[in-house]
Amino acid sequence: MGKEKEIKATSGFPILILVIVLILGALAFFAYECYAYSSGTLFIVSCILFCFSVCFLPFLLLGLKAVRPNEAYVFTLFGRYYGTLKKEGFYFVNPFCTPNNGSDDRSRYKKTVSLRVQSLNNAVQKVNDKLGNPIMIGAVVNWRVSDPTKAVFVVDKYYEFLSNQADSIIRNVARLYPYDTFSDEDDADEEMTLRSSSSEIASKMKDELQESVANAGIEILEVRINQLSYSEEIAQAMLQRQQAEAIIAARRKIVDGAVSMVDMALKELEKNSVVSLDDEKKAQMVSNLLVVLCGNKDAQPVINNGSI
Repeated sequence: MGKEKEIKATSGFPILILVIVLILGALAFFAYECYAYSSGTLFIVSCILFCFSVCFLPFLLLGLKAVRPNEAYVFTLFGRYYGTLKKEGFYFVNPFCTPNNGSDDRSRYKKTVSLRVQSLNNAVQKVNDKLGNPIMIGAVVNWRVSDPTKAVFVVDKYYEFLSNQADSIIRNVARLYPYDTFSDEDDADEEMTLRSSSSEIASKMKDELQESVANAGIEILEVRINQLSYSEEIAQAMLQRQQAEAIIAARRKIVDGAVSMVDMALKELEKNSVVSLDDEKKAQMVSNLLVVLCGNKDAQPVINNGSI
């Protein structure tokens, strides 16, 4: 099972008109015979036609099916796959055929399979990232049924099947990457993280999810991570860590700039012969400049009444 067979159904309008004409004709003939108080063969024929029109002809109306755009009928006949009707229009099929919709509980009374693009809002899950930190992650999956025959017969409740597969794939892929990297090395910029490379990771989720649901006749159009955060128990600690990393990075920039400025100041003093400094005075001057340039507070002016 899984090979789709498209039904070559006839138009339903001639059948509908024929059934209506036959029913009205049989009723008119029976009414005429009753009005004329006739008996014999014609009366018996009118009775048979009346019973036939009342009992059998309405049954033919069960074979009339209207297919709306982006919908499909999947029929079974006495327990066997009969065919699929996907082309929009009004058709007549075997009245004994039974339509199936894949046991989709979202549309219990609907007999067709929707081929429209649908969205699955995956529930937020708690998983551990590559570094073992608990994080909360959720994703939205845009999908459609590409093969209604497989969706109905290969899996049971294809919507629930897709939801379970999406939960599993998102969880497994999220474990392969850290939420964020705190490394100071140059290679850290090349490492993919959930926070900085969400589009690339979502694309990987899409590929793995498509491979997982391909046999169910489902096409995955897009996967997007719509929620990503640290779990509550470590959120505050991670916020402090991020703040500390930011402070350290800022201090490093300040120290690098201060050292550069001190080196430039010493070179300019020696170049212009402004003052001659021995090693001890250079060390003292460097110390004072670094304190001024790297301090959090503004420097207080001091009057020097001795040597430098």
